[in-house]
Formats: sequence, structure tokens, C-alpha cells
Amino acid sequence: MNKKLVSGLFWVLLLNIIVKPLWILGIEVGVQNAVGAEAYGFYFSIFNFAYIFNILLDLGITNFNTRNIAQHPHLINKHFGGILTIKLLLLALYLVVTFTVGLLIGYNSKQFALLAILTFNQFLNSLILYLRSNFEGLLLFKWDSVLSVLDRLLMIVICGVLLLNTYTRSHFKIEYFVLAQTAAYLITTIVALAALLHSRHSHALKLRLRFNKPFSLAILKQSAPFALLVLLMASYNRIDPVLLQRLLPDGDYQAGIYASAFRLLDALTMIAYLFSVPLLPIYSRLVKKETQNPNEIAETTKSMFSLVWVFSITAAITLSSMATPLMELLYTEHTETSAQVFRILIYGIIPISFTYVFGTLLTANGNLKQLNIFAALSLLINIGCNLWLIPRYAATGSAWASLIAQSFMALTQMVAAFRIFHFRISFDYLWRLLLFLVIVGCCNFIHFSSLWWHLLFVGIVALINAILLFDFNLKKFISPKIKA
Repeated sequence: MNKKLVSGLFWVLLLNIIVKPLWILGIEVGVQNAVGAEAYGFYFSIFNFAYIFNILLDLGITNFNTRNIAQHPHLINKHFGGILTIKLLLLALYLVVTFTVGLLIGYNSKQFALLAILTFNQFLNSLILYLRSNFEGLLLFKWDSVLSVLDRLLMIVICGVLLLNTYTRSHFKIEYFVLAQTAAYLITTIVALAALLHSRHSHALKLRLRFNKPFSLAILKQSAPFALLVLLMASYNRIDPVLLQRLLPDGDYQAGIYASAFRLLDALTMIAYLFSVPLLPIYSRLVKKETQNPNEIAETTKSMFSLVWVFSITAAITLSSMATPLMELLYTEHTETSAQVFRILIYGIIPISFTYVFGTLLTANGNLKQLNIFAALSLLINIGCNLWLIPRYAATGSAWASLIAQSFMALTQMVAAFRIFHFRISFDYLWRLLLFLVIVGCCNFIHFSSLWWHLLFVGIVALINAILLFDFNLKKFISPKIKA
């Protein structure tokens, strides 16, 4: 396996495995327990509304930049100032669109006040992602790994102090949580800029804004397909709590229920996403090679799919079977209702993980038209299912809508990847996949008195069988001939 991919996966996973659980299970859960389901649902629905239009801050520039810098590292010095200028102009577009749509759907002054802070946070987050894309394109995965957790680490410190203090916890407001995000994003942005400006790979890089109309139009034209894809995917991934809030009389409360179930899925999704971070530049170089070797692409895809299969199948089946004790462990109220939603929603990690492998491959290969069609259909399916299921089953119905849309997206991407790259799956490999599924499923019929003993038991069995059933020989991920 290429050393850059190994190093990238190792550092990204290590730092995120340390920090992200503390953030999600410690801080986010602590905040929701402190403010209650309704207040947190109020924040969560507006956050997701702001997140949907987040792509207007980027229009696909970050994904384009990762791919472009990976293939042409010398262009970082030429493009940096121009892209920063474009992002500032896109901020104005984002604010106009977000507040206009908020006005059209009937947001009140309190909702707009929170939305104003959240939109600024989204801009800072988008800026951080763009800065990280330069490190990813240069294959500087250690720096990218640090920046991927720095904002969360800072928020853990800030919110941890507020939540551990008895007085501040009893008076904690959701606005404090949002402002902590602002402070953490600002500090992370400054650190990322400083690191990039002093990198030996960008010694001539200057922080100088300049607007070049032909350059801006060329960049936006090339990145537009990425932008549409991200907008569509953000919509079908994040629209559920927004629809819950607008369609139900107790919409804030139901959005809070959905948030409590979604939290663990979001944590697992981030782990699956981390696999794709070093994979995009590696795939980009593989498909760019003039003497493209289909076997290299096939072996990389098979190895990564084996990893996400082991991870997602084990997580989905095990956590779904332990839904009630998990919700009782995390929350102080609405645990049974949250467990009902969680049992369904957590299975979304399986199709989501698949999209991070096959979607990344199709993105690197430039098959954005197909991906946009799949995403548009997934969005229509999600909205249609939500409109039908939410009035009948509230947050549980929205969980089903999400799972159906995610499954459709994963299936269509897999079919497209197999057709374009002429992948073949052997009976032996398929048998190993199914056997692993059966073993993990059977293990979850064995229950222990302790949740932690059950999780440990299934984890050990899954790990042993993954090693026995799948060839995780690192040399077979990517040919060593591919240079960084």
C-alpha cells in the first residue's frame, strides 16, 4: 500500500477516534441534556437549514482544489489568493439566499438571530475545509489530521468548562454552544492559514486577495458540477429535521428526538468519511495515469470496501440491537422514543459508508453528471417519503425516509462504478461478505448483563473474523509504484 495512504488513514483515524467521541458523546449529549430536547431541536433544525445551503460558500471549489492540487501541486501558489477572493464573494451570495429562504418559510426574529451566528460559523467551517484541501492535495495528511480535530478539541475545552461547572450548567443556553463554535472555528482558521503559509510545499504562497474575472469564472465553471452534487447530497442528508420542524405542531421537540438518534449515526459517518479523505487524491492520481491499470483501481476499491463493510455492518447491527440501553445511557428523557428512531436510522451507516468508497471513485473519475442525477433522485425520494411518513409517524417516519434515500444513492453509485470500471465480484468474495454478516448478526443474539461487555464481545468477534475472512494485506491497497 502506498505509504501516503497508510499514513493518511492512520493519523486521521487516530486523532478523530480520540477527539470525536468526546465531542459527540460528551459535549453534544451534555448540551442536549442541559437545555432539553425542545431547545436543542430548535437549534438542530436551524443548523441543518444553514448547512443545506453551505455549498453556496464553496460551489465545489474545495473538492475541485483537492483533486487539482493532487494532480498539479505547483498550482497552489497561483490559485490561492484568487480562490480566497471568490469565497468572500460567495459569502454574500450565501447570506442572501439563506435569509431569503428563511423569510419565505416563516422564520421569526428568534430563529433569524440564531441563523445569523450559524451562517457565520458555516463560512468559517467552509474556509477551514478549503485550507485543509490544500494539505490533502499536497498529501500532507498529518497537518490535515490535526486541523480535522482542532475545532472540536477547542469546543470540548470551552463547553466542557461550562458544563462541568454547576452554576453555568444550570444556566446554560443553546446560544453559548453556538458561540463556542464561533470561537473554535476562528482559532482553527488562523492556525490553518499560518501552517499553510509556512509550509515548505508552498514557500511562495502569499495571503493576498485579488479578483481575476476570467480566473474566477474558469474555477466556478470547473467546480459547478461539484457544487450541485454537494447541494443535492446536503439536502437529502440534512432536510429531515427541517421538515419535522415545519410539518408538525411539536416540530422542535420531534427534531430534538431525531437529533438524539442521529448523533451516533453522525459520529459513525464521520469515521466512514475519514476513509475517503486520503482516498480522493489517491484515486485522482490513479485515474490520471496515462498507463492506467484497472487492477490497481479494482484492488484499491475492493480493499476499502472490505474495510467499510466490516465497520458498517458491525456498527449497524450491534448498535441497533442495543438501541434502548444506549439511549438510556446517553439521555435523561425521551429515551424509548429516541430508541425507536435510532433502531432504524443507524442502518444508514451501511449505505453512507458505501457512498464514501464508490462516490469518491466516481468523483475522482469525473463522473459528476451521473452522481448529480443519482443525488437529485435521492432528494426527491427523501422529500416524498418524508411528506408521507412524518404526519403519520413523526421522527420515526423521517428515519425511514432517510434510510430509503441513502440506500438508493449507494445502490446507484455501486452499479455505475461496476459498469464504468468493469469490476467483477467473485463468488468467493461474495461468500465472505455474507458470512461476516451472518456471524455478526448471530453474535447480537447473545446478550450480556452489561452494554459494554456486549459491545466488547461483538467487537472482538468481528475483528477476528475480519482478519480471517478478508485479506487486509496493506500492499494490495495500492501499487507502491504510485508516487506521492
